[in-house]
Amino acid sequence: MPDQAPLLRVREVSKSFGAVAAVQKVSFDLYGGEAHALVGENGAGKSTIVKMLAGVHRPDAGTFELDGFPVELHTPADAKAAGIAVIYQEPTLFPDLTVAENIAMGRQPLGRFKTIDRTAMLREAAQLFTRLGVSIEPNRPARGLSIADQQLVEIAKAISADARVVVMDEPTRALTGVEVERLFAVARSLRDDGAALVFIDRVHRRQHRPVRLLSPGIS
Repeated sequence: MPDQAPLLRVREVSKSFGAVAAVQKVSFDLYGGEAHALVGENGAGKSTIVKMLAGVHRPDAGTFELDGFPVELHTPADAKAAGIAVIYQEPTLFPDLTVAENIAMGRQPLGRFKTIDRTAMLREAAQLFTRLGVSIEPNRPARGLSIADQQLVEIAKAISADARVVVMDEPTRALTGVEVERLFAVARSLRDDGAALVFIDRVHRRQHRPVRLLSPGIS
């Protein structure tokens, strides 16, 4: 997209753990309204890149830019504030809380006397699922949800926090074919709403290859 500035720009990012160079001078641009795949074999540095974007690891060198301005992702809170959300292969929801409570965690709507407005919380969760085109009961406990539904709850939570960059770490590995199609339908809706999506996946090679940023062809 030559006429559009990248939403997120990763420039010459490197990260080492002791003597092991996990990532060396990785650069790529992410544009709003596009979906890409970050692929590589085990040990290529995919997870390290994800954790740097999530604010879990800090790069040893290189920079991140958001909307053309430098941004430092020192903590997960920094990444969240920057509008970057990571959906992991196995989400970590609070099992004893409802779906709506998981989505609103830390941002619960308040009513009179500053008590949690549960009606508003349920309504907002239902609106998010309608927007995503999926059917999940907001008032049900998170315990017992399939991996696919847990991922959708995490995506709804990301949208509710105004995430503009959504990174999905090997999201299809534990899903059935039907669940994969549903996930891709949700991904298309996020892309069409202007988000930048990155799918992390692995390739199997006998010889070490670096990570590559590719278009996954979500049409």
